[in-house]
Amino acid sequence: MTSLPHSPAAERNKGPILACLQRVLGAHGSALEIGAGTGQHAVWFATSLAGWTWQPTDADAGMLPAIAERARQAGLANVLPPLQLDVTAVRWPPFDRKFDAIFCANMLHVAPWEACHALMAGATRHLAAGGLLITYGPYFEDGVRPAASNLAFDDDLRARDPAWGIRRLEDVATEARRAGLVLAQRHEMPANNLLLVFTGA
Repeated sequence: MTSLPHSPAAERNKGPILACLQRVLGAHGSALEIGAGTGQHAVWFATSLAGWTWQPTDADAGMLPAIAERARQAGLANVLPPLQLDVTAVRWPPFDRKFDAIFCANMLHVAPWEACHALMAGATRHLAAGGLLITYGPYFEDGVRPAASNLAFDDDLRARDPAWGIRRLEDVATEARRAGLVLAQRHEMPANNLLLVFTGA
């Protein structure tokens, strides 16, 4: 495979996300990535977080060869073979372990609301004791004036699919509480995004 799919957004945000992960995560652990897409995040994070084993997944089986090839080209032994995972499935793949962290970037606004419920429920099942669910993306917040760019982005998303759209942080946190997770950290990120860290209640 000579030409791999490339996400400009993933290229732009991988540095700030990594800097935040380095503050949030410990030196060692295992991470499950939901919606790994092109694999740019998986390779970038696994390269810099050498003590972490990274398990990339994506709902699109067609992306898995690209993720695997990107990891192979980077010579990374700590990126496991990618797996297909539909977050809304009743059962996720039969992982042989629980994870110290689950990372999900830019999925909640390009999926129906049911995906948020499924993400929280799946995280509860698959996180090890003390594990973290980390999400990244744009959110609307009560009492915080939304950025014009996020309002325009939300309009565009809903025009493409009425089930899509930027989510209210408070709604996401409520869904997390129903699954037994609590919002523990909120980190402001470039381009009007947030990185949220959820822990077990």
